[in-house]
Amino acid sequence: MPAIDSVTAAILIVTFIATIFRSTFGFGEALIAVPLLAIWLPLNVAVPLSVLVSVTIAAVIVVHDRNRIHISSAGGLILFTLIGIPIGLFLLLRANEDIVKAILGIVLIAFSLYLLLGKQLKELKKDSIAWLFSCGFLAGILGGAYGINGPPLVIYGAMRRWSAQHFRATLQGYFLVAGIIGLIGYWITGMINSSLIHYYILTLPVVIPAIFIGRWLNHRLSGEGFYKYVYFILGCIGTFLVIKSLTK
Repeated sequence: MPAIDSVTAAILIVTFIATIFRSTFGFGEALIAVPLLAIWLPLNVAVPLSVLVSVTIAAVIVVHDRNRIHISSAGGLILFTLIGIPIGLFLLLRANEDIVKAILGIVLIAFSLYLLLGKQLKELKKDSIAWLFSCGFLAGILGGAYGINGPPLVIYGAMRRWSAQHFRATLQGYFLVAGIIGLIGYWITGMINSSLIHYYILTLPVVIPAIFIGRWLNHRLSGEGFYKYVYFILGCIGTFLVIKSLTK
């Protein structure tokens, strides 16, 4: 069996860790995977590779945990996300990236601290068109501009008081569709190439077991404990955005 070189080993380790994270909490792996993969791979390979892995994670989880997906919630969020994506792309092209990222980061830090200190979001007993639109539309804007769909989806899941298992599964229903749409865009622009496929196939032996490790961890999280982890992750995302905006 041929030896694995250091670059390949690094890519596998990063992908393995990011996949466990995503499979455990349901979101956020791109902020681990993309910056680290970009150390060893060109960005035009690192980003679509992350999306390919994301779609794989989502597909496996949807198949195994489809009975935990809130289909109407996922469908509504996806629909309104599609409306928000063009605005996000416009911001990407026209707005000052550093200023927008800094503002978004500060908002996320303040929001996570507010919730970690014991405050509660309003509870939604059933799906709300107004909140589906607000969270889905904002997810589309943030996803189109900066690839950060997660925070508005977290807000909706927390307001609906989904369990850790339903939260994870429903978000994968969302990310499966969103990821496929993203891959179509990469294919149209010629970013789906032999180099990308090579690295994707290379990561599969670590991605598949990592998904089930994450599933095992997720099933051991419940209630407020799970959401405290999620809010902490949002704070970390906000901190990452602020630092990135200041150190570009």
